[in-house]
Amino acid sequence: MIKVGLGYDLHRLVEGRKLLLGGIHIPFERGEDGHSDGDVLLHAISDALLGASGLGDIGSFFPPEEPQWKDADSAQLLKTVVSKVYDEGWKIENLDCVIKLEKPKFIPYRTQVIKSIADILQIDENQVFVKAKTGEKLAEIGRSEAVEVWSVCLLSR
Repeated sequence: MIKVGLGYDLHRLVEGRKLLLGGIHIPFERGEDGHSDGDVLLHAISDALLGASGLGDIGSFFPPEEPQWKDADSAQLLKTVVSKVYDEGWKIENLDCVIKLEKPKFIPYRTQVIKSIADILQIDENQVFVKAKTGEKLAEIGRSEAVEVWSVCLLSR
């Protein structure tokens, strides 16, 4: 059996927070506003995996109204998710992600982010790809007020 999952997330960029993408700190004057550490990329990946496996979504696993998830490490949350996915007999075939971010430029960090995601998911780096697009200076992405991510995964069992 083969299943596809789609994950999506959007976070406002604010001062006083770290910008985290795929578990990697990206130097920038603003970071994601969120209940957890705000790693929008890991959140979208979690939702893609949960959707494909039929296990739910990130909000049902880690409700933002619960104080225990305040400032939670999104890498640890994703490890919990992928463990459940693997327990159900699923195997990750590949993962493809798009980050929409005006600044900072993502390309210098891509290799490090791919390695981090592959390590978290316990898969080969060649099963993960992450690309970035800008907002072409339009709307909240183009004004560097937010970061948005789409993630697609292919699972098999």
